[in-house]
Formats: sequence, C-alpha cells, structure tokens
Amino acid sequence: MENLLKKYLKGDPILWIVFIMLCVVSAIEMYSASSTLAYKASSHAAPMLRHVGFLAGGALIAFGVHLIPYRYIRLMSYAGLFLSFFMLIWVLFKGQSENDATRWLVIMGVQFQPSELAKLSVIIVAADLISRIKDTQKDEKIYFRNILIIVALICPLILFENFSTAFILFVVVFIMMFIGRISLKRLGMLAGTLLLALILGFTMVKAVPKESMPKAFDRAYTWVARIDRFKTEKNSEEAKYEITDDNRQVQHGRIAIARGGVFGVMPGNSVERDFLPQAYSDFIYAIIVEEMGMFGGIFVIILYLILLFRAGRIATKCSSVFPAIVVIGLSLMIVIQTFINMSVATSLIPVTGQPLPLISRGGTSILITCIYFGIIFGITRQMKEEQEYTPEVPEEDLPVVEFENL
Repeated sequence: MENLLKKYLKGDPILWIVFIMLCVVSAIEMYSASSTLAYKASSHAAPMLRHVGFLAGGALIAFGVHLIPYRYIRLMSYAGLFLSFFMLIWVLFKGQSENDATRWLVIMGVQFQPSELAKLSVIIVAADLISRIKDTQKDEKIYFRNILIIVALICPLILFENFSTAFILFVVVFIMMFIGRISLKRLGMLAGTLLLALILGFTMVKAVPKESMPKAFDRAYTWVARIDRFKTEKNSEEAKYEITDDNRQVQHGRIAIARGGVFGVMPGNSVERDFLPQAYSDFIYAIIVEEMGMFGGIFVIILYLILLFRAGRIATKCSSVFPAIVVIGLSLMIVIQTFINMSVATSLIPVTGQPLPLISRGGTSILITCIYFGIIFGITRQMKEEQEYTPEVPEEDLPVVEFENL
C-alpha cells in the first residue's frame, strides 16, 4: 500500500496529509451540521452522501490535475478566464437566486457558481503575466496594465452579488504583484484608488435611498446594513444578547462556540445545528468548535496554516517565477477565505457569504478548491522530478581550472 501511494501520489506528502485531513473533518462535521437538510430530504442520508460524493469526486479531480504539467494549466487558464467572463455576465441576467443573492447558474440540471472558476482563472493568468515581467520598466508597465484590465473586467461582475469574493480576489492578486516585485509606486496608487472608491461607494449608499438606486445596487444596501448591525452589537450591551431575525445566525453561532468549551460535546451531539440556518456552510466552523472544542478549532486552523507555510517553502524552491507565484496565489485564496469564514463565525467581522474551503457544503466550491490543491500538488511533483533528473555532480568530478599569475 505504501509503495502504491508513493508511486501515484506525487508531490509534497505533508500537503497530501493536510488535504486528506480536511476531507475527513469535512465529512464528520457535515454529518452533524446537515441535520436540517436531512429533515427536509426524502432520505436522511441524502445530504451527507451528496457531500461525500463531492469530496470523493474532488479528490479524484485533484489527483488527475496533479498529473498535468503546469505549462498546460497555464494555457487552459486563459480559456477559463474567457468562459468565466461570459458566465458572470449571464448569471446577472439568468442566474439562480439563493439567500437573496444571485450567484448560481443552472445548466442541464447542474448548479454552479461562475465566480469560483473566475477566481481560479484570474489567479493563474495574473501569475503568468507577472512571470513575464523582466527587469525593464517597459515590461512592468505593459503587464501591470494587463493585470489591471483583467481585474477590472472580472471583479466588478462578481462585486454586484458577492462583495467579499471580489474583495478577496483583488487582495490576492495585489499580494501576488507585491511578491512579484511590481513597483511600490504603482501598487500604492492602486491601493489608494480602491480605498477612495470604497469610501465614495459607502457614502453614496448611506446618502441615497434604496428606492432611488438601480436594482443592480440592491446588494450594496445589504452590505451597509450588516456593517451597521455589527457596529450596533459591538457598542450596545443589550444588542449583544438579543436574538432577532436579523442576527439569529450570529447569536446562535456565539452560543455554539460557548457550548464547545475546551473539549467540545463530541461529533454528532451539536444542539445549535438545529438553530443555525447556515450551520452547514457559512457557520460550520461554529459547529466544529461546539463539537470538537477549542482544541478541534485550533487543529483546523493549524491545517490551513500548514498549507500556507508549505506553500511559502515550495515557492522559494521553484526554479521559475510562474509556479512560485501560482502556489502563493492559490494558497492565499484558500487561507484568506478560511480566516474570513472563521472571523464571521466568531463574530470578529460582519457576516459575509464565504464558505470554509473544503469543509463547508457546496459542490462548486469543493471541486474548485480541489483543483487548487491539485495544481499545487502538480507543481511539487514536477519540482521533485526535475531534481531527480538533475543529479548533483560530485565535487571530485568537477573540472579544475588553473589560473596563472598575472
């Protein structure tokens, strides 16, 4: 069995362990957190089997992707970017609504989020453009402009229905450009422009009534309302303990975390799973802490931190810029999304719609996250193969060069 794993599961073994452990945690916690879905389904096991099916399919996809040379991934990302651009436009007009957000397309009975494909494509294409920048100012200007064009086309399309996803994508690309040594002057101007746009947008939403704004901006009023509610709860002692229809998720998330204590109530014994409307997606981390306690919550955090740490180590050992930037970008997307989800569950930031990568319920999110892992596995596999085919030359075999006295 060990030889079989070594033969087929190439790449970084620690990352494979992290991936497998996250899948195990996901299956265990989804069994408990999906109780409300089980009551509604024709079969109590249906939601769980569906989730495990996506995990199994995602694991097969990760395995298949990790066998593909990253030069082909580089080429396919442009096709993915082109496709996701048109699907993001399509979803604005023909998308499926859920939880007051239109983020899904249904084609031939299959429901998926185009924004997930867009995130993956933008990160890889941005890494490709960054890797083409040489030491000349002319190169930096051209490719920096191209990256901005791509971000300006994709992020606003995501922004209309999912502000947090668009913001995370922008932050990840920004960090990739910083690591890729884009000049601080250009990055500073970009950050300042974005900050100014956010301030103006927030001010406009606060000043202009919702009825006077186009329908496309309805979600902006939802974001502002969440921020205002979050500020009120932080500043009012009475609001901290009052449960209303608006703050039901947040309050029951807090109760779940409080019930967990140090060691938790053990998997399958959660009470708050029956009260949290999104216990299986946005607030699954609260259920993890309730059932596995503080130690279980920290264990899950450590798994994601190992991913980020290993990604940094891998990037420093890459022989070229493109795979290094890709590994950093994909791992950052996973980890930033993770900590935003955890921050929402622990009431550190206002509610957003970010799932916990590889753990929350959601077919598109699971499959795309598995592709992230597959690409990282593939890059580490190729690195190992390059090292095997380029053996070090013994010192005694090196040619001797003699220098005459000048």
